[in-house]
Amino acid sequence: MKPLSHWFRDTTQDIGLRLIAALGLLLYLVFIVLPVVMSLRSSFTDENPLKAGSNWIGLSNYSEMLHDSQLRSSLLFTLALAAGVTVVANVIGLAFAMLLDRTELSYRVLRTIAFLPQVISGVIVGFVWKSVLTQDGLLNNLLMKMHLIGQPVDWLGKPHLAQLSVGIVAAWVLSGFATVVYLAALQSIPRELYDAGSIDGASTLQQFRAITLRMVAPATTVSVTISLITVLKLYDIIQVLTSGGPAYATQSTAQYIVQVAFTSNRFGYASAIAMFLLALSAVISLSVTSILRRREVEL
Repeated sequence: MKPLSHWFRDTTQDIGLRLIAALGLLLYLVFIVLPVVMSLRSSFTDENPLKAGSNWIGLSNYSEMLHDSQLRSSLLFTLALAAGVTVVANVIGLAFAMLLDRTELSYRVLRTIAFLPQVISGVIVGFVWKSVLTQDGLLNNLLMKMHLIGQPVDWLGKPHLAQLSVGIVAAWVLSGFATVVYLAALQSIPRELYDAGSIDGASTLQQFRAITLRMVAPATTVSVTISLITVLKLYDIIQVLTSGGPAYATQSTAQYIVQVAFTSNRFGYASAIAMFLLALSAVISLSVTSILRRREVEL
């Protein structure tokens, strides 16, 4: 039988854990669930902050989305950006992780540097890269000094170049997260597997395909899914870099939602688009996760 002091201590710890869990659940309900429910309700109304009340209009907002060309354009750009950035960021992240999978102090410092893009504010990232990509910025000056270009390139002023620039910046940011995820996975791989592969005569490429790719499959699932979700709701970096221009070429769906809500003052329609983006992100992330989970089993 436990002494009374032990019973009291265990009971106190149990109560403390329950309070922490209750607080976490309360915060989740207040800051996540409640806003989603309120937005869902608003999506069925013509809510406008300039009007005293709102009217229930059913599915009118959702039917309007079918004929909204600007929404369609922003959605296509967002999906293309999410696919491209996810692939590039994960390839770069895995490559960096393999290069930094060492125990020396210098490599530990390099790991911290590689993760910096992920912890820096998106607004700061946008301003830094905007100063680099402007016509009189660092990139053009460097390329001209190397005689690779004869005149400054308008990286953010032409639609296709602006889209490419946004993709590069987003991939640079997410590569830091991917590097850390893959590095943790690589460090959990038993070195004996590589030793056995070397004894069997497997080349470096064969070991990479047979051992590394198989063992980092769970990390790939995590990194790819989170990268997709992050880009699908990307707003701050694009807003600072291009403000959605030129000619809405780099306008993400998240930016369009803000424009509809705070420029057109159509909170109801903006809520409907937000609900659609939430559902689309959930479907894409769950589908990708399911596919990658099956891949883990097959490997």
